[in-house]
Amino acid sequence: MKTLDLALIGNCTVGALVDARANITWGCFPRFDGDPVFCALLKESDDYGFFAVELADCERTEQHYLENTAILVTRLYDRQGGAVEVSDFCPRFGQHGRTFRPMMLVRRIRRLSGSPRLTLRLRPACDNGAARPVMTWGSNHVRYVAPTLTLRLTTDASLTAIMQETSFFLEDTVTLLLGADETVTEAPGEVGRRFLEETTQYWGEWVRNLGIPFEWQAAVIRAAITLKLNTFDDTGAIIAAMTTSIPEAAGSSRNWDYRFCWLRDSYFVVNALNRLGATRTMERYIAYIVNIAAHADGGPLQPVYGIDGRAELEEREVPALAGYRGMGPVRIGNLAYRQVQHDVYGSAILAAAHIFFDQRLTRRGDEALFRRLEPLGEQARRCHDQPDAGLWELRGSARVHTFSAVMCWVACDRLAKIARQLGLAERTDYWLDQSHQIHATISRRAWNEARGAFVSTFEGEAMDASLLLLVEVGFLDANDPRFAGTVSAVEQDLRRGDFIFRYIETDDFGEPENAFLVCTFWYVNALATLERRQEARELLEKLLACRNRHGLLAEHIDLRSGEQWGNFVQTYSMVGLINAAIRLSIRWDQAF
Repeated sequence: MKTLDLALIGNCTVGALVDARANITWGCFPRFDGDPVFCALLKESDDYGFFAVELADCERTEQHYLENTAILVTRLYDRQGGAVEVSDFCPRFGQHGRTFRPMMLVRRIRRLSGSPRLTLRLRPACDNGAARPVMTWGSNHVRYVAPTLTLRLTTDASLTAIMQETSFFLEDTVTLLLGADETVTEAPGEVGRRFLEETTQYWGEWVRNLGIPFEWQAAVIRAAITLKLNTFDDTGAIIAAMTTSIPEAAGSSRNWDYRFCWLRDSYFVVNALNRLGATRTMERYIAYIVNIAAHADGGPLQPVYGIDGRAELEEREVPALAGYRGMGPVRIGNLAYRQVQHDVYGSAILAAAHIFFDQRLTRRGDEALFRRLEPLGEQARRCHDQPDAGLWELRGSARVHTFSAVMCWVACDRLAKIARQLGLAERTDYWLDQSHQIHATISRRAWNEARGAFVSTFEGEAMDASLLLLVEVGFLDANDPRFAGTVSAVEQDLRRGDFIFRYIETDDFGEPENAFLVCTFWYVNALATLERRQEARELLEKLLACRNRHGLLAEHIDLRSGEQWGNFVQTYSMVGLINAAIRLSIRWDQAF
């Protein structure tokens, strides 16, 4: 049975998921939102859509990342004492004054002991799983020719063994380089060795420059590497997840394509990158967001954009793929781009605000950029009390959501702070006045006196987990009794065991069945804000125990079984882990 006990490899151009037996079951080319060349994760039949290394009479496996890297090592052992080691990675390192990050997967298979007998099965798919590419070959390579892309496997293994999938005894090491249809001029084994060495060094240096907490170091480092792997270097965009259509719960039909960039994520992602000190990644991501805002030219922002900045993400169902464990539909594209979600203005301005205040950044904010952001503030001012789909992207209803209104307040509040930073007194006063008016409206219409709490919609009664962020975004002070009352109401309505649901109301697809993991991380931070640190630490430990064996998290979790559901690896979840761990860890100068 397929599970999400998978490891992620990548290089910020492509990414792939690898199972416990070294089978690549998911990977899109030529970039994250491309055709799933490896799509076995969403296929019912096992005829193609994978890259397998099969050891005859395999008895057991071991798997781990090389410490502080995105390089995966799988060891396969047979019953006769034979063993092999598979190193999987995508090359990433500095070369010729820039970062070398080709569209390439590298697999190095090394004999460890005995006489292991292998079968290599490279069966890519094309056209979203509907077909297989045409195979051609040369002296030391095999080409997989699809209508929109040709991949080339360059190898020092037997081409006959690969094309005919015949078994062979591994005597030493074989290298497989799968990438663009370009000639590899060096020996594959030498290329693979050098790429492995330099990629290992790259990740070690990248991790060395991170700012991490004293406690939970390994968990934060793995989350940081994963966040980096979800970054599309070419534009700076960060995707929500590598996959599409892993259901939020079994048979729920809540199957969405997450291979895009949600502006809402920007605040949380930038916050995490800032705390980690990953300024280059943060700066590129902020530039992507600013470019999106500039392209809007004062008009409304969408909640989600393509990794290349494109606006239209037309959604369609893919009949060739049955879905995760046969639970379709599989969707390509995401209709959320058409939704009205007013919180995006605050998210975009919050992210861009770093440019004006962070002196580490090479590009600094000026008055010209501020003037570009002001139209977003005007949009926020106009729509703060208007209905929208909300951050949970309800497809069948529109209400005035408190979180959307709060983020509209954030847009005006941060513009006032930026104007003050730039010495623009008149604009400071203007945006302060707008923020005060919106704050007063929210305090009047979203506060439920009977519940003693802010509620999810204006004049409503229900709760949703975004209310846990009221202090974090600055809408309330930490010691404001209204926040304690709101957290108490969230606990009463949304807590199930150790987890917080995003909401419990019936939506377009029925009642939510599984918990949205990032909401529990928000709750951890809220507990810390209320000085309930011991509770927060205990809950964080329980959340860390939910990760798979590689330290990775999906979007949702089944409360009964502890199984992860939803798209994988989920940026939101990994960012929640980073922010909570940094907040709760003891300080380095108090550690020893």
